[in-house]
Amino acid sequence: MVPVVQLFANDVPALVFPTGTDVLQVLWCPLIHSAHDQWSPTPVLRWRSAAGTSAGQLRGEAPKPYEFDDEYVPRPCVVHPTEAVEYPDWDLPDDLCERVGVWSDEVEEATGISYFDAFTTRQSKVGGYPGWTQEPRWPGCVCGELMEHLLTVSASESCGRWLPVEERTSPGPGSEVSDTRQDNSHGMVMGDAGGIYIFVCRACPDWPTIHRYDC
Repeated sequence: MVPVVQLFANDVPALVFPTGTDVLQVLWCPLIHSAHDQWSPTPVLRWRSAAGTSAGQLRGEAPKPYEFDDEYVPRPCVVHPTEAVEYPDWDLPDDLCERVGVWSDEVEEATGISYFDAFTTRQSKVGGYPGWTQEPRWPGCVCGELMEHLLTVSASESCGRWLPVEERTSPGPGSEVSDTRQDNSHGMVMGDAGGIYIFVCRACPDWPTIHRYDC
């Protein structure tokens, strides 16, 4: 298993943690697995206590897997959380999506920015809406509840309207980060432009999770 994301409760105040925990660690095997009719790594979540974790012996760096696919091994990098308000795009009801689409065309013609480019982020994130590149596939839990989007590990952090202004090399929706900035990101590809979306059911006591691979 390789570490993918580590989040602390203090850094992501909107994320709800199980009682007694304040660290979320996401790991996966860096090989393709067949699960839930998709071919991708299978994420494993660990909810832990920072105090308990720091009490043990810490490694200087993550051990290297002896077998792996380059696309699923992240470069070491840091997370700088930024709060944002999102709105659904592909998750809109059909009739509303059609109305929004007409309005979006008008806005894009006037400003160069469409609703579907601007209102849902396509970078890695906690909460919000999945930035689907294919048809939405929200999972249901075995308890009968619809699971909620917990986090996304995006295939690319290098382009899109949600890039910080400081990281853009040119204005516009296709702006890309400089080589230096890209080297500071996780460096994973995971298909063309999708990612891995992780969902959780908080109605169940053990908070089961499931993922969707979208590319």
